[in-house]
Amino acid sequence: MAEADRRFRFVQLEFPWALGPDDGRYVLREPDSSEPSHVLVLRTLGAPQRRLLGRRRPRSAEPEPEPSPVATTRATVVGAESMGAEEAEAWLSGLDPGSSAAAIAEALRAVNRALRAHRSAAADSSVNDVSADQALIARLGYGSGEQVAEGRWDRAVEVSLEDRRRQRRTAALRPQERLAAMLGGRDAALACEELTLRARGDMAAGREREAALQLRVALEAAIAELGRFDDGGDLDERVEELRAQRSSVAAAANEALDGPLSPASVNAVEHVLGRLEAALRARAAAGKRATGRN
Repeated sequence: MAEADRRFRFVQLEFPWALGPDDGRYVLREPDSSEPSHVLVLRTLGAPQRRLLGRRRPRSAEPEPEPSPVATTRATVVGAESMGAEEAEAWLSGLDPGSSAAAIAEALRAVNRALRAHRSAAADSSVNDVSADQALIARLGYGSGEQVAEGRWDRAVEVSLEDRRRQRRTAALRPQERLAAMLGGRDAALACEELTLRARGDMAAGREREAALQLRVALEAAIAELGRFDDGGDLDERVEELRAQRSSVAAAANEALDGPLSPASVNAVEHVLGRLEAALRARAAAGKRATGRN
């Protein structure tokens, strides 16, 4: 295929903050592979002016100050596999909500892989993974290599992310009650909740080894913390179910210490993580309250 006829698919996401890595093009390869899987192009838009950073003396603040300008990062994830213009157009025209969501999820895994590498290289724990819910906009399209690397394209479509955000807002109505309880000192977050969220984040980003190791600690914390609630019913049964999963999680975590997980271990981690999340949802739905001493 002539160079001028080659087209590349891309997913472009914009986030209302600086992600961390410097602007530029980053080639992503899978471990033990010489062929690139994606090219990630990062570009900062609308960065705030930095001329006042050197000011040493404080200045008076206005009673109703204007919002401070923020940087926006445009992340373009380009697939390494090229195709003809007709094939690219057929792909774009055939997108539906399911395939669009899958393409965005694949792009997010690439972005989060880069963020994880930057987090480790810079030893900066403040660099976090990103999700589709945090993006301002998502675009899917195709173009030549130089086009998509510069943020341009032959043709692209914008995908609305508002439905996802609306669903999350609806689902968050009851958690708002618990948020008020925690801020008011009537409830407290459990350690296992934070650990479980980290394990889910690792699984979503394709970090299966880290998820297995994180889940091992999350499971032990959940068994200890949830076991303190004198429920006498469903929650007690769920804790017993979690106790029965200790061996499979320990085996997956031990396997993770040596290298990539087998498909069976990945399935075990996903299953137990789902059951742990269900137990935490059941505890919240039942209105069980913890204090800082629990």
